[in-house]
Amino acid sequence: MVKHLYRGALAMACVAVLGACAGKASQDPAEQSGAAPSLPKARNFLVPPMQVPEFAGWAQGAAPTVAPGLKIEKIADDLKHPRQLLTLPNGDVLVVESNGPGEEPVTTPKQLIAGMVKNTSGKGAKGGNRITLLRKTGSGAWEKHDFIGNLHSPFGVQLIGNTLYVANTDAILTYPYVEGETEIKAPGVMFTDLPSTIQHHWTKALQANPDGTKLYVGVGSNSNITENGLEIEYRRANVLEVDVATRGSRIFASGIRNPTGLGWDPTTNKLWAIANERDEIGADLVPDYMTSVTEGAFYGWPYSYYGQNVDTRVMPQRPDMVAKAIKPDYALGSHVAALGLLLTQKNALPAKYQNGAFVSEHGSWDRSPLSGYAVVFVAFQDGKPVGKPETLVSGFYSKDEKQLFGAPVGVVLDKDGALLIADDVGNTVWRVSAAGP
Repeated sequence: MVKHLYRGALAMACVAVLGACAGKASQDPAEQSGAAPSLPKARNFLVPPMQVPEFAGWAQGAAPTVAPGLKIEKIADDLKHPRQLLTLPNGDVLVVESNGPGEEPVTTPKQLIAGMVKNTSGKGAKGGNRITLLRKTGSGAWEKHDFIGNLHSPFGVQLIGNTLYVANTDAILTYPYVEGETEIKAPGVMFTDLPSTIQHHWTKALQANPDGTKLYVGVGSNSNITENGLEIEYRRANVLEVDVATRGSRIFASGIRNPTGLGWDPTTNKLWAIANERDEIGADLVPDYMTSVTEGAFYGWPYSYYGQNVDTRVMPQRPDMVAKAIKPDYALGSHVAALGLLLTQKNALPAKYQNGAFVSEHGSWDRSPLSGYAVVFVAFQDGKPVGKPETLVSGFYSKDEKQLFGAPVGVVLDKDGALLIADDVGNTVWRVSAAGP
């Protein structure tokens, strides 16, 4: 079966390459960002055009490019696919090193091609299945400590009181946390299970509410547009709410294809999410987005996108569900693959980066020319995003778009208010701060 798929994949890969020019994006990413993105007509492809730079990694002394008024430094490297970060109350930083479990069956040549193309970028590298602790020393250097091991494709991590919650791909585990310790030797305790079948979208983002009584979990779909069947989408493409006291969970909001990052805005007491939208209907569709998440709301997947724009590929059609679909608050651009979200009212960066959201864009495989591969800032006003995204950190790929040095994922503030960025392709954690006078 695999041999037949491989032969078919080679033939279809030629089709993909030949069709890439015809599939190039016609709209600038700025046109597809903000509250009212431009949405061109959907297109259908035998094999969607793909463009992914080849993995190169960071050369000695090289680093991403930062906007004027900022500086960047490497605080940790030689990690194993760092994905998410958490700053602890004492200033230690947890780094979740992980990648997908590789459990999704390959049943079509298209899947095989996509996997081959993605893996050349370094994005498919094996994750550490562990959490590393970084501690800043008196000299300014950051020590690395093995904090938790033997995890199963972890992603989200939160601390409530003295309990650390880690979202593996299939369950949330709890660990006892003692401030100052550099290793947790106690085994993880099962807290609650999470949807785990197939793992097309394996990441489980995690966010606690301010008083620590609820945990919110981002659960991605098990397909692009239900091609694996609706039964496999049970409790997927949604944000779950878990009651910390009882461990019971419920669907808080639905129809969000892949909510990869969650954040809480304490000024409005609202939950926010970033989401990766559907593929294979063109380089200019569909914009990934950031939105406030309303209890009981439906955001369209799979039946419609960006409000009530019907996806004609989905069968059976559900006009009743389309009528309920809520338009997201803010578009980030098509196929930017947003993976990290940080809402901030105050930090140690220049004044223009206060009161807004930092979003890391990992970059996707099905847009040419490339988009994403950057950390952007979106200003907020009266609790809503305004204006266009402003690029804060870039330079993750070569100017000819052929080499990939790194790709940003998790974003947090350190204890001093500087921005930390997990770079899973470059296996590095970067620190962005004000450049000074």
